[in-house]
Amino acid sequence: MAKAEKGVSAKKIAQERVDILFERAKEARDEPELSARYVSLAREMAMKQRVRLAHYHRRSFCPSCHAYFIPGTNLRVRIQHGKIIYTCGICGAVTRIPLNKKTESR
Repeated sequence: MAKAEKGVSAKKIAQERVDILFERAKEARDEPELSARYVSLAREMAMKQRVRLAHYHRRSFCPSCHAYFIPGTNLRVRIQHGKIIYTCGICGAVTRIPLNKKTESR
C-alpha cells in the first residue's frame, strides 16, 4: 500500500512542478531560450511521471521547437475552414485544432 500512496503523491508533486515551470516560462517571455528550456523541462517531467499536460499547457508551446508561444511575436493564429491554425514564428511548425463544440466550451 505504501508504494501506491507514494506514486500518487509523486504524480501530484510532478504536476505542481510542471505548473510552476510553465509559469516561469510565461514570466521569461523576453528570453526565448530560457522559456523554451522551462517548457522542455516541464515536458520531460510530465513524461517521466506519466502526468498529462493540461490543454492550456499543451497549446501554449510549439510541439516542434518547444518555444513558448507569444501571440503576435512568435505565433500566428488564424481561423480557416473550422480550424484554429497556430503557426510557430521560430520553426514554422503548424498546429491545427478543430473548432467544434468541445473546444468552444473550454
